[in-house]
Amino acid sequence: MSKPVRLLISFVAAVVLAWLVFEETFTLEQGFVLFLVFFSIGLWVSEAAPPFAVALMIMASLVFTLGYEGLTPDTEAVKIYTDTFSSSVIWLLLGGYFLAAAITKTGLDAGAVSYSMKILGSNPRKMLYGMMIFAMFTSMFLSNTTTTAMVLASLVPMIDHFGRESPISKALVLGIPVAATIGGMGMVIGCPGSMLTSGAIHAAGYDMGFLTWMLYGMPLMVCFTLLMAWTLSRHLIKGVGNFPQSDAGITTKPSGSRTQRLVVLSVLVVTIGFWVSSPLHGINASAISAIPLVILPMANILDKKDVQKMGWDALILIAGGLALGEGLNHSGLLQIYSERIASLPISPLMLMIAMSYLSMIMSNIMGATATAALLLPAGISLFPQNVVGISMIIGLATSIAVLLPVSSPPNAIAYNTGIIKQSDFLIAGKLVALIGPALIVLWVLALL
Repeated sequence: MSKPVRLLISFVAAVVLAWLVFEETFTLEQGFVLFLVFFSIGLWVSEAAPPFAVALMIMASLVFTLGYEGLTPDTEAVKIYTDTFSSSVIWLLLGGYFLAAAITKTGLDAGAVSYSMKILGSNPRKMLYGMMIFAMFTSMFLSNTTTTAMVLASLVPMIDHFGRESPISKALVLGIPVAATIGGMGMVIGCPGSMLTSGAIHAAGYDMGFLTWMLYGMPLMVCFTLLMAWTLSRHLIKGVGNFPQSDAGITTKPSGSRTQRLVVLSVLVVTIGFWVSSPLHGINASAISAIPLVILPMANILDKKDVQKMGWDALILIAGGLALGEGLNHSGLLQIYSERIASLPISPLMLMIAMSYLSMIMSNIMGATATAALLLPAGISLFPQNVVGISMIIGLATSIAVLLPVSSPPNAIAYNTGIIKQSDFLIAGKLVALIGPALIVLWVLALL
C-alpha cells in the first residue's frame, strides 16, 4: 500500500473516530485536538509520513487553531506551542548528540568494542553477556541505533565464520539491539523517550537531575539486560562449546589523533561530572550542555558536516510531542478524561500498572517517543500529586519495547540482516514484556 493511500486512510479514520468520540459539551477546539491525536497516531503507526513531519504538523496545527482567538493571534498561546523548540530538553539532547558524534568520529567507540572483545575471550556465553552489557552502557551516551550498527558491524567476521544459522550468530544479533534499546533508560540523554519524560516533569514544575534519573533507570536497565541475556543463553547457546580466540572478532584501531581522543575523553568526563553533580553546584543540566556544544567544534573535532548528520529529526519529534501534550492540556481534554478514569473503581496502584503495560504495548507498535508524547500528559493529569512517579513509570516502560522488528530502529537493523525472524524477538523480550512493567512500577514507587 502506497504512502498517499495510507495517509488518506489515516485521515478518514481520524475524522470518523473524532466524530464518534465528540460530545455535545465539547468545543470545536477540543474536537480538533481529538482529530489531531487520532490522525497523528495513524500516521505514526502506518508510517505514511516521517515522524518528524508529523511533529511539525502537530505544532503548526495547534498554532493555527488554539493559538488564535477568531482571526487574532494570541501571542502567549502561540508561544506555548513554538517554544518547545527552545525547551531545555532540546538543548540537553543536543549536547548528547555532540558528544556521541565526537566519540564516533575519533574512533573511541570502535576501540572500546575491540578492547571488550579481547577481554571476553572465546566463551560464547561470556561473549553474549559481555557484548550485551557493552551495548547497554554505550547506548546511554550514543544513540541505540548507532550502538547497534557499530557493534554488529564489529561482529561480522565472527558471524561469517560460524554461519548465519549458528546459534551464536542468532543470539548476538538478537541480544545487541534489545540491550541497546534498554540502555536508553539508564541516563536522561539515553533516548528521546527519556528526554520527553524529563521535559514533562520539568514542565510540571519538578526537577529530575541526572543522578536522580540514574537511580531510577540504571538498576532496571541492568536487571532487564541480564534477564534477556540469560534468556538468550538458555534458549540458543546452551551447550555450545568455545570457539577459537582468533574467531572472536576483529581488532579495530581508534581513528583520529591521540590529542583529539584525549580532548573528547576530557569533555566527556567533565560534562558527565557536571551533569551528575548538578545538585551540588546548582547549574542546570541544559546549561552544562554548552561544554560539548562549544568546545568540540572550537577544537576542530566536529565540523559542519558532522553537525548536519546529527539527529535533528529526533529533536523536531520531541518538540512536536511536547506541543501535543500542551494542546491536550490547554484544550481541557486531559482534565475531562482524567476525571472520568479517576472515578473508575480501580486502585491507584492498579491504574499505574495498567499505564505501565499500556506504555510498553503502544511503544512496541508506534515507537517509544510517540507513545511518551501521548501518554505522559494523560498520566500527569491522572496523578497530579505524583507527577515524578507516573512520568518515570511511563518513560521507563517505553524503553522495554523489544518484541517486534518495528519496535525500534535497532530491532529493524538486526532484522534486516536476515539472520533472525520476526518471531525470534519474542525469545529475547517476552519475559521482560510480561514482568517488566510491573517491576518498573514497584521500583519507582519504592524510590518515591
